[in-house]
Amino acid sequence: MAERQKLTAKFVATVKEPGAYGDGGHGSHGLILRVREAKGGGVTKSWVQRLIINGKPTHIGLGPTWLVSSAEARETALDNHRIARRGGDPRRGAGVPTFAEAVEEVIAMHSAGWKEGGRTAEAWRTQLATHAAPLADKKVDRITPGDVLAVLEPIWLTLPEIARKQRRRISAVMKWAVAQGYRIDNPAGDALAAALPRQNGATHHPAIPAEKVADVIAAVHASGAWRGTKLAFEFLALTACRSGEVRFATWPEIDREARVWTIPARRTKTATEHRVPLADAALRVLAEAEQIADGSGLIFPSLTGRPQNDSTLSKLLREMGAGMVPHGLRSSFRSWAAESTDYSWEIAEMALGHTVGTKVERAYLRTDLFEKRVQLMQDWADFLTCSPQLSQE
Repeated sequence: MAERQKLTAKFVATVKEPGAYGDGGHGSHGLILRVREAKGGGVTKSWVQRLIINGKPTHIGLGPTWLVSSAEARETALDNHRIARRGGDPRRGAGVPTFAEAVEEVIAMHSAGWKEGGRTAEAWRTQLATHAAPLADKKVDRITPGDVLAVLEPIWLTLPEIARKQRRRISAVMKWAVAQGYRIDNPAGDALAAALPRQNGATHHPAIPAEKVADVIAAVHASGAWRGTKLAFEFLALTACRSGEVRFATWPEIDREARVWTIPARRTKTATEHRVPLADAALRVLAEAEQIADGSGLIFPSLTGRPQNDSTLSKLLREMGAGMVPHGLRSSFRSWAAESTDYSWEIAEMALGHTVGTKVERAYLRTDLFEKRVQLMQDWADFLTCSPQLSQE
């Protein structure tokens, strides 16, 4: 039972105690302020309306308080009440959000539990915009399993990991729609699973032998891609880092005198700071990148001054027929280190930013073996830059 309370703007802004607060003001029409504990601390606040629709008690979500003011919530509640009194269902029509709007609601609801300073919200927006664009303007109550199948099927076997991730995200949005009363089923659920073809075995990022990496770097430089994209790819190969770490790299993270790139914990997969030795070739790429500096602070900005999209490099390599994806460079590096060098397993794994050893072993291993990784990365760079074609702009 909701506690009765006049939901003034001041009360809505200051209430911290989790609970459901029924609007005690005039003409509330079943409006409720729902306050919940957030995973990352603090609380989330959203508007809910309790209505009798076709004889059944129903709760309708009206949106988070940061997006919908108390005045707007009361106005919507009144409109919904009028529709319900006439025998209609206010969840149908203009009151139902589009998929794109629902994505924002889900991001707002979950963001408090995501890693602070991370890029999860941006990844949701950009990847869904890329791989689920046909759903964006559809009302969530009108999306069918066929609609979801149409956006997933083209990438289900060719980009299996991305496809599975998109299905999970679409499913999360649809579950939110069910919880809000906009629909009664999840079109990304079991019916869709039965319709999609089987993905055979474990999936790995397509990679190429280390001996061919230099040729691909040269081909990228010879392409018509934006210069920042070319330099980002070469830097990615030389450092064996993850694509996101390179795309979001900023100049303050670089110490050229010490020849080190320090990736902050908030941008690493392991949530720990990662120091990357910079070989001669990597420093040369950085010197060239200064020529495209645009004031954004990004080392490899896009033409718009924003971080490069995660699909830019993948699309370029696919169009070139390179037989690999950006992440595959890490596999090429790891195979080279294991087959062509005498460096230990621990040094090679730390070069990739992987967590090494058991929890007990890590308690005693207090070093990141940086000095030994310096020579490893220089040897890798020398191996890659043996071709005189590289970086000739």
